[in-house]
Amino acid sequence: MLYSEVVMDHFRNPRNLGKMEDADGIGVVGNAKCGDIMKMYIKVEDGIITDVKFNTFGCGSAIASSSMATEMIKGKSIDEALDLSNKAVVEALEGLPTHKIHCSVLAEEAVKAAVKDYYDKNGIAYNEADFAPGHHDHDHN
Repeated sequence: MLYSEVVMDHFRNPRNLGKMEDADGIGVVGNAKCGDIMKMYIKVEDGIITDVKFNTFGCGSAIASSSMATEMIKGKSIDEALDLSNKAVVEALEGLPTHKIHCSVLAEEAVKAAVKDYYDKNGIAYNEADFAPGHHDHDHN
């Protein structure tokens, strides 16, 4: 399968690439098996993610996934960021090859890890279950 234009664009011109010196939360996740490492930095003000940066070592899909994920959570509330699913990332990228879906899962995990780090640093209580992989089946009624 060929990569979508969106994937190629994010791979060639990653959004929010770089480090953040004064990050409020940093998430590092990796998949040793395929060598992809993602580092995500978030800046939080009044529960809103005002800025996001990422540094990813990995394949094009991993870079595109993290780039897209940062775009999707920037300016959003922490709750919205935690609701970001890898499926949403894949859809936004207009699809990923099946063997690259794990890259979008990593992006979701990196976001969660950064939020969790922010909570830990600020002594904010959270529900451990919200950070379980693949957890976004909760209803908001």
